[in-house]
Amino acid sequence: MTNSISEVEGNDVLFIIGSNATEAHPIIGNKMKRAARNGKKLIVVDPRRTEIADYATYFLPLNPGTDVVLINGLMNIIIENGWHAADYIRERCEGFELLAESVRKYTPDYVSSMTGIAQDMLYKVAELYATTEKAGIFYTLGITEHSHGTDNVMSLGNLAMLTGHVGMENAGVNPMRGQNNVQGACDMGALPNSYPGYSSVADPAAAEHFKSKWGVERLDEKVGLKIPEMFEEAVAGRLKGMYIMGEDPVLTDPDANHVKHALESLDFLVVQNLYMTETAKLADVFLPATCYAEKDGTFTNTERRVQRVRKAVDAPGECRLDWVIIQDIANRISDCRFEYGSAEDIWNEVRAVAPAYAGISYGRIDKAGIQWPCPTESHPGTKYLHKGKFTRGLGKMQAIEYRPSEEMPDSEYPMLLNTGRMLYHYNVMTRLSGRLNALRPYELAQINPEDAERLGLKEEDEIRVTSRRGSIVTRVTITDRVKPGSIFMTFHYWESPVNELTSSHSDPVTKTGEYKVSAIKIEKVPNGTLAEEIKKRQK
Repeated sequence: MTNSISEVEGNDVLFIIGSNATEAHPIIGNKMKRAARNGKKLIVVDPRRTEIADYATYFLPLNPGTDVVLINGLMNIIIENGWHAADYIRERCEGFELLAESVRKYTPDYVSSMTGIAQDMLYKVAELYATTEKAGIFYTLGITEHSHGTDNVMSLGNLAMLTGHVGMENAGVNPMRGQNNVQGACDMGALPNSYPGYSSVADPAAAEHFKSKWGVERLDEKVGLKIPEMFEEAVAGRLKGMYIMGEDPVLTDPDANHVKHALESLDFLVVQNLYMTETAKLADVFLPATCYAEKDGTFTNTERRVQRVRKAVDAPGECRLDWVIIQDIANRISDCRFEYGSAEDIWNEVRAVAPAYAGISYGRIDKAGIQWPCPTESHPGTKYLHKGKFTRGLGKMQAIEYRPSEEMPDSEYPMLLNTGRMLYHYNVMTRLSGRLNALRPYELAQINPEDAERLGLKEEDEIRVTSRRGSIVTRVTITDRVKPGSIFMTFHYWESPVNELTSSHSDPVTKTGEYKVSAIKIEKVPNGTLAEEIKKRQK
């Protein structure tokens, strides 16, 4: 996020796109609802009418996968009407001419036909966002989980720069992270192309810096594999082993049958987790780890805020701290000794190698977190990014052309599947909580009343959902919050594992799967079929 969670209610306009905020990010979602109640304007863009859409000044139920068309169309209107921030662009950006030329063909008529959004609505939204000073963009997986997810993100960056809404308080471009330490994991170098702090592994200067700090003679300068690439290499027999920590890809990754095939193709699989997950059931070795309440350390949240985590209870049985497990393994397989005595020792090394973290000591965040970048101990932390100028110098506008989703409905698979989260569960682990599971013990696929009538369905009837990759059974709930010709399902349920259906297509840059658009067909099945399917899966 370029900005802070506390700034949400200071935005005069919130442009919320591809984000089911009240269920996937309920604390931020509550702030958005409060902002609306206090007179702030909400623009909500989503194929499905989520709860936050009920608070919107303008709700745009666009056709799935047409985000780039919509954003380019809004920029076309903004430029044609002179609503763009000309002075800001001249002083702080590059590439405007190329961008302006590229969006010229995204006329209101064309955009309306592609997105399903009325032309007058396009004009209203463009004017409101462009002419409001404090306007922030908020997005999540509804933008990134496409085969063109990177294009979607860069288009939103274009829109924000075009209107001068970056580098100021109560505005910006704000991706909301889906889990409590995703930002921190990326910051620490849990990516195949970067060291801690985001310097490139292919940069010789960065390699020299880390060799000096770590006391080693060489570091591999080759960019590593992304997760889907790992699975492909495993199936091909070129990747022999995997160490999976804190993930359950059998349930959460797309094309789950392919994932299982890849894991079964390995010579050796290690899983480190809290519970015997679906992935762990395939492991050669399972290493029991600790939960957040059983450890000491830090989290870096979605607004770049580093906060302390303190041990509250002892871990049960043979569960051990993640870093202790990793240290013990490292010291058995390497001559490079890991000799940390505490989580704070590791944190102090982070501060030494990553300049953005240098000023964030345990003492300073004992009571309140600090947002990076924070280069010195006298620095207060950074509430919002790019003040005065962009980190790279000039903001780079880029011409982004629309690319359709890789798999759209056809005569064989005539409906569309969209996936996401629900409020009652968080990923897959909350199913182990009796109280939470009692609130929603099974999947309820959302289906439009038109489709339900066509299929002869009543509330909580059972259907079989089939794609080119698999087939599952689920109960349904009938609602006009989804469009005709589509259904929405979550990935929380091993009994109805939706990712056995989702597309194996991915974004060419990030390799993020296209969870949001998969072609399916649906048939009504006798109630009780799901119970039989569950018995088969348990065997």
